[in-house]
Amino acid sequence: MLAIRLTAEPERLDVIALPVRSVADSSAEPVPAGVALPDGVAEEAAALVPLARLTGRAGETRMQLRPGRTPERLLLLGVGEGDEAGWRAAGAALARAAERETYVTLSLPAGVSGAAVRGLVEGLLLGSYRFRLTDAADDAPALAGVDVLVADPDAYAGALRSARTTAEMTRLARDLTNTPSSTKNPQWFAGQVATAAAGVADLHLRVREPEQLAAEGFGGILAVGGGSASGPRLVELDWRPADARTHVVLVGKGITFDTGGISIKPVQAMTLMRKDMAGAAAVVAATLGAAALRLPVRVTTLAPLAENMVSGSAFRPGDVVRHFGGLTSETTNSDAEGRLVLADALAYAVQELKPDLLVDLATLTGANAVALGKRTGALYSENDQLAADMLAAVAAAGESAWRMPLPADYVEYLGSDLADLHSAPTQGAGSVLAALYLREFTGELRDRWLHVDMSAPSWAEAADAELTRGATGWGVRGLLRWLATLA
Repeated sequence: MLAIRLTAEPERLDVIALPVRSVADSSAEPVPAGVALPDGVAEEAAALVPLARLTGRAGETRMQLRPGRTPERLLLLGVGEGDEAGWRAAGAALARAAERETYVTLSLPAGVSGAAVRGLVEGLLLGSYRFRLTDAADDAPALAGVDVLVADPDAYAGALRSARTTAEMTRLARDLTNTPSSTKNPQWFAGQVATAAAGVADLHLRVREPEQLAAEGFGGILAVGGGSASGPRLVELDWRPADARTHVVLVGKGITFDTGGISIKPVQAMTLMRKDMAGAAAVVAATLGAAALRLPVRVTTLAPLAENMVSGSAFRPGDVVRHFGGLTSETTNSDAEGRLVLADALAYAVQELKPDLLVDLATLTGANAVALGKRTGALYSENDQLAADMLAAVAAAGESAWRMPLPADYVEYLGSDLADLHSAPTQGAGSVLAALYLREFTGELRDRWLHVDMSAPSWAEAADAELTRGATGWGVRGLLRWLATLA
């Protein structure tokens, strides 16, 4: 991971980056440096900004060569209005613009906020992320480190630590999601969690294997995982600090590959189904992040893991599944499998863990993208305050979600002649009906439950600001911001 150092003394001056901010009438100006710069650099930047017609837009860059002088290259970097989001975009742009350099020195203004430093560092670490399985390194970025010039480095130690942890956990979620399913089965995923959690004080892990799942009645997880040679698992990761006053349960869908089962997907829809465990990756990474930051909130993560395959032992359309706690589902579409494993985990959380708040994240429906596009998750909750707090945290973290309705008159669509519930009604409003189905398993926590359908924003087709092509790690940053507010 890219090395980032806060310092008051520049040491490497091959490339120096100076921030440029937007001002009135669509013009821009360099941000005054908080520490002394090499002679002539500030004046040259001020002259170059209007000549280059820079706007200061966050993420805008311009490299100027300075042969025979120190520094040899001057990089002007747009930060917009200088808020956290602007600095995050600037950090990502810097990581890309300077990827062929070895080290860059970036000068920050005097009195820069901790939020700005946090955004900058997150942008640098997330924008420089790469996931490759090949040994070829010809196109690998050369950038190894960024020195950030500030007058008082110690004043920003907390912001740096928070940003590093958030970015590290987001990168972990990206790694887990990007990993091909030829490697990533439920057992492998559970092993990755065990490795990440090993030796962390107050962090406890339990992994239920198929025998324990059967003995305890996790019928949804067993049904979905029954068609695969790789048996299902239920990961329970518990961050339990002694000073916690609030208990949150996070649930994440963990389908390590989804063929659709007997209701098999077309090839085009199956290609990226390694990402169908992005919800589980996000909640696991957020819990590890809470432990790393020592947040005084108890966080229990449940990651129901299964591979939805086609075989003689796969569950069939029309089967009835009995979930943890006893509710039953008629399963007329085996490609609506994620809600079946989530139902087990939600019911277990309510009946056995009894948290104060219950949140689930899932790559649940294609309807999410139809309604809200590729960057925005669909958020559902009956609790106005919980919804508002989560939306604010997600937005502050640089992610995006939109609150969706839970219409009472749609509940009748969940009716079944064979079971308590129909798991996949066909009346349309796919994301809404999936949320209503999950709500049936929240029991007494119905008014303290929040669901996010994050199928669309879990994957990026192209690099965009701090996102790189592939898995985005969506949800990790927002969850950590939200957990910090509870603390």
